[in-house]
Amino acid sequence: MKTVLVILTQANLANLQVHESLAATMVLATFGCEVKVLLQDAALTLLNSNLQFDQFKHAFKLASNMIDSFEFYDLTPILIENKHRASYFVEHTEQEIEFVELNSQLIQNFDFVLYW
Repeated sequence: MKTVLVILTQANLANLQVHESLAATMVLATFGCEVKVLLQDAALTLLNSNLQFDQFKHAFKLASNMIDSFEFYDLTPILIENKHRASYFVEHTEQEIEFVELNSQLIQNFDFVLYW
């Protein structure tokens, strides 16, 4: 079985690319890849599932809604770098998370790394 690390950096309401990245991640998980997702920087906003979509305020639908379904794709726990441990979004999430150090040792545990 191939293992894939997906590193997401796009914010929740930034653009459609984050939706495409999440959809591709779920497809990989559906078709036999062992996938781990690491959220970095602006992507930490994906942990905020308390937002409500408002078509008059938001140009794009909420990508955080897709994160809520990760448990059905065996994509949990979501990986978070130790340096983001004190982030508001990390501290207030209901998602299952695991803290890691992003270094060469972690990366070598995977066959492929996708950076979006």
